Amino acid sequence: MAAHVRTSACAGLALVAAVTAGCSGSGSPASKSPPASGASSSSQAAGAQNNAAPTESNPPGDIPDNQVYVPFHGTGFTVKVPEGWARTQRDGTTAFTDKLNTVRMQTASEPAAPTVASVTNTVVPRLRAQVPKFAVPKVSEATRHTGRVVLLTYQGDSPKDPVTGKVVRDAFERYAFHRSGHEVDVTLSGPVNADNVDPWRIISDSFTWR
Repeated sequence: MAAHVRTSACAGLALVAAVTAGCSGSGSPASKSPPASGASSSSQAAGAQNNAAPTESNPPGDIPDNQVYVPFHGTGFTVKVPEGWARTQRDGTTAFTDKLNTVRMQTASEPAAPTVASVTNTVVPRLRAQVPKFAVPKVSEATRHTGRVVLLTYQGDSPKDPVTGKVVRDAFERYAFHRSGHEVDVTLSGPVNADNVDPWRIISDSFTWR
């Protein structure tokens, strides 16, 4: 009788152990489920954004706000030009160029001061023949630090880049300064979509006679 009880007890314990093991085994796969693929992709995308190159803050042709200007002493005049720009000089014309922007000074002997009519009738036709796709000319009077000037604005194509072959659509501002038979034409040019209002104002306002 005692032997039968012990046998029954052992059988019961074995059954409980089997049931417990079965429950534990069925639960383990759920606890090891891999993370959703969407979460992994989001993490990778965030990492890629953090490592991406910084966006260019200045569009092509924009002169930086921290640009430094230095005085250029021409024949009888002084004007500020951007520091570090490449300088070229030929036939009475001095130009300072950096990438897509140019500041050009041309001197001439002119007995009479320029007027809106004289620039419209003489300068505009000459530029129309010289500048590729010359367009939208506008002649007006303007006031700068040195006094009254005649301002001609227009658009035209730049010369073809010798390396890339690209042509840029440029906007031009031409200021005609005159005193005692001496004329200096200051022409500022850069891409049409560039925002160079302040730099061009700094340069044109800095012009003084010596």
